[in-house]
Amino acid sequence: MRLLVQPGDGVRALVKGITSAKSTVEIVIFRFDQREVEQALASAVSRGVAVAALIASTNSAGEENLRKLELRLLGAGVTVARTQNDLIRYHSKFMIVDRRDLYLLAFNWTHQDIDRSRSFALITNDRTAVQEAVRLFEADTKRIPYEPMPRKLIVSPVNARKELTAFIKGAKKSLAIYDPQVSDHAIMRLLEERAADGVAIRIIGKLAGSVPGVEAHKLPQLRLHTRTMVRDGNLGFLGSQSLREAELDRRREVGLIFRDAKIVNRLLQTFESDWAQVEITKDAAPDTPVEKLAKKVAKAVTKEMPEVAPIVSGAVQAVVGEMADGGLVSDEVEEVVRGAVKQAVKEAVRDAVEDVLEKASARAEHAAQGGLS
Repeated sequence: MRLLVQPGDGVRALVKGITSAKSTVEIVIFRFDQREVEQALASAVSRGVAVAALIASTNSAGEENLRKLELRLLGAGVTVARTQNDLIRYHSKFMIVDRRDLYLLAFNWTHQDIDRSRSFALITNDRTAVQEAVRLFEADTKRIPYEPMPRKLIVSPVNARKELTAFIKGAKKSLAIYDPQVSDHAIMRLLEERAADGVAIRIIGKLAGSVPGVEAHKLPQLRLHTRTMVRDGNLGFLGSQSLREAELDRRREVGLIFRDAKIVNRLLQTFESDWAQVEITKDAAPDTPVEKLAKKVAKAVTKEMPEVAPIVSGAVQAVVGEMADGGLVSDEVEEVVRGAVKQAVKEAVRDAVEDVLEKASARAEHAAQGGLS
């Protein structure tokens, strides 16, 4: 078994797995922009490897990109299937090479997840785990029900709640958890019970509400895109499902519970390193009012920032209309486009600043009225 830690390990091991394939590659995709991986899949087909891709029917923001990916893979000779719509989301991501090695990813096949996010992946040749992944791939590709073998793959919605509840309930000393959103009520009650029994529980990510005895903090400096737990320093879980109701009960998610001392230790070392950064952030001086206002403005600007592509397209069309008879000069086009984008950004910043200042003024006025009453 091998662990990939992101950012850092990158896609080398994933590409190497594809290039080493002799007979088959089966890959599940939710989000994807890794051209190096795509090229490796196409190259595998050219070598005579049977490559099959199961692609999510939709995701929250990139369905058009998924459909373009399908066409490119089909053009390269990959067999492509699309997930059905019986669940609210097919969010799992894994790859099986030669039905011998399973690559189980907590991250998507994207630069954002791999290069700019804390995440992990497992590579294992455990025969039972690989066979279960093959069964799941075939079931979801053929759109037939999947019934898991006990305690090998953790698959939502079929057995994830039961197995992850048992994982947490079995903690005697400690739980170190990476999770972007812990919000399932039953799981939160269980965490409270374990904490009351003396289990030290730390969460890097987000906890929906306060749970006595459980300490939770956001990961500073890095985006978080993993669902990973270490129990009592000797048992690990890695997968795609957060401890929240939708991902346990209504989505396709896949994970694995494992007892591999080397991998568990590396996970725990990474957690402790990240937790040290959390502690530094906690101990830092609180933001001044000016810093708080600056952060609010930055957040508002980001939210209100217009899409650049339509602005550029409109500016270019305008230039084309004006210069249709005289020909186009690249410097002039660039100047017009730059001016259009600059003006749009300037307006977005101005509107965002005004909005934040108005809200701050209203809150101050309200507070003053309250103090006089």
